[in-house]
Amino acid sequence: MELLPHIHSPEDLRRLSPESLPALAAEMRDFIIDVVAAKEGHLGASLGVVELTIALHYVYNTPDDRLIWDVGHQAYGHKILTGRQESFITNRQYGGLSGFPKRSESPYDAFGTGHSSTSISAILGMAIASRLSGKKDRKHIAVIGDASIASGMAFEGLNHAGESPADVLIILNDNAIGIDPSVGALKKYLTNVKQGTAKDENIFECLNFAYTGPVDGHNLPLLIKTLEDLKQVKGPKLLHLITTKGKGLKKAEEEQVTYHAPGKFDKHTGDLIRGSKTTGPPKFQEVFGLTLLELAKENPRIVGITPAMPTGSSMKYMIEAIPDRAWDVGIAEQHAVTLAAGMAADGLIPFCNVYSTFLQRAYDQVIHDVALQDLPVIFCLDRAGLVGQDGATHHGLYDIAYLRCIPNLYIFAPMNEAELRNIMYTAQLGLAHPIAIRYPRGRGVMTDWQQPFKEITIGKGQMLKQGKHIAILSIGTAGNTVGEMLSGYGEDSSPGHYNMQFVKPLDEIMLHRIFSEYPYIITVEDGCKAGGFGSAVLEFANENGYKNPVKIFGVEDRFIEQGTVAELQAEAGLDPATIKNYVEQLLEITR
Repeated sequence: MELLPHIHSPEDLRRLSPESLPALAAEMRDFIIDVVAAKEGHLGASLGVVELTIALHYVYNTPDDRLIWDVGHQAYGHKILTGRQESFITNRQYGGLSGFPKRSESPYDAFGTGHSSTSISAILGMAIASRLSGKKDRKHIAVIGDASIASGMAFEGLNHAGESPADVLIILNDNAIGIDPSVGALKKYLTNVKQGTAKDENIFECLNFAYTGPVDGHNLPLLIKTLEDLKQVKGPKLLHLITTKGKGLKKAEEEQVTYHAPGKFDKHTGDLIRGSKTTGPPKFQEVFGLTLLELAKENPRIVGITPAMPTGSSMKYMIEAIPDRAWDVGIAEQHAVTLAAGMAADGLIPFCNVYSTFLQRAYDQVIHDVALQDLPVIFCLDRAGLVGQDGATHHGLYDIAYLRCIPNLYIFAPMNEAELRNIMYTAQLGLAHPIAIRYPRGRGVMTDWQQPFKEITIGKGQMLKQGKHIAILSIGTAGNTVGEMLSGYGEDSSPGHYNMQFVKPLDEIMLHRIFSEYPYIITVEDGCKAGGFGSAVLEFANENGYKNPVKIFGVEDRFIEQGTVAELQAEAGLDPATIKNYVEQLLEITR
């Protein structure tokens, strides 16, 4: 008899005999593989912690005992065991379950995650809250990977927890990989621990944690016994588990980077289901990576930095070809930015590639270490705008707003691959200030993108279409949405279209002409309205006494959840149909 269909909560799980749990683990793996094969998602991480997930909910009294999954890539089994088995088919889908733990989704999701290295600080905060409220028997567990625990914030949490009397258990899920293979000295130390060649002093014991391990994270009876024993130990504890990412699917074990989030695949063989092989535009990430390598071969001062995203950002091309001039620094955005600043201070030309949502984690470094010193670091902000099914924790919607207020910083958004190449070429020629170049996830619009480089004039936009009555000002790839919407209008008819290219500095000469010639102005951006590109245009209009009404198309002041990019654009009112409907209403006024 199948066990998993009868598990609707951890209470059901705890009624099973310990001997039946390995069979449940096998069913859970099959279930995760079935769903992710068809619906896509984060596969390898969740397969690697199936036994741990069962053991934790079997031993601890969740949700009263607090359990936090760092990042949350590995929480699919947790969701399945905590009342979301039937709805798991909607995971990462529009209107469905979030791909990450989310407090509003379930009482078993003790803390929302999506970015790494937050779990230790959060679980310590909960342990302190329990102690102060008299809940002395409540247990507090955080599960964190070997890549995430190397981050600065994780060390800050360990440093505090180690001197605290709080009852916390940190479970180090050591599989030697995050999304890409783990890097750095801590990885080497953990490898030595696993091999029994580490120095006598244990780094975690030196931080005042009661250390247990290494322990086989796939041995369910051993896991349950270990956790039961640790329940009796007071104070800060660390359990070091050795697991295999992708456990149970041969392809996922062998190709761990690919099968972190593999897309659709054959659930029986693990083979990826490839899309159409017809030639199409490349991904912006590919254009970035190949262009950077092309430029670096010609300019020996160019260096590359990425915090733990060499494959996703395509920095891997330069790392593989010129390894002494390009680095994956691990999950360390603050370090990445200040490392780039140090390089720029001594004459190198650093391209610091960070996902837009992750640059938020290094905001002080951008201001204090780069902009304040006016160091010409080149920030390449990948995954700008709505990113799709990773949802609210990963959308790159705020970069324009949070960067626009910083002095000494240019902000550029290419509309296509050629503009991305050309601004990268321009930046490495030498800039007076640092620059942020933001571009989206996924494919662009050009197949002939490898064109000769052209220098871009800083602060200059482009008129794409002369019009009447209405001027549409777009920034970045939102201009392609506008172009699609305008395809039904004649060359000489309304409205006009302007690709502004720079959010900062704005092309004020062009804006004066636009506000003088057009009674109505529309701005379109794939970012938040508050403080964004449209706000910059409104500020210009106010400062120069223009009274033209300005309509801003951007994301309203709320968080956007998961879905396809097209679904989310429609929800946010950034799709061609919504913009066209507004344009038609204005045109009725002018007729």
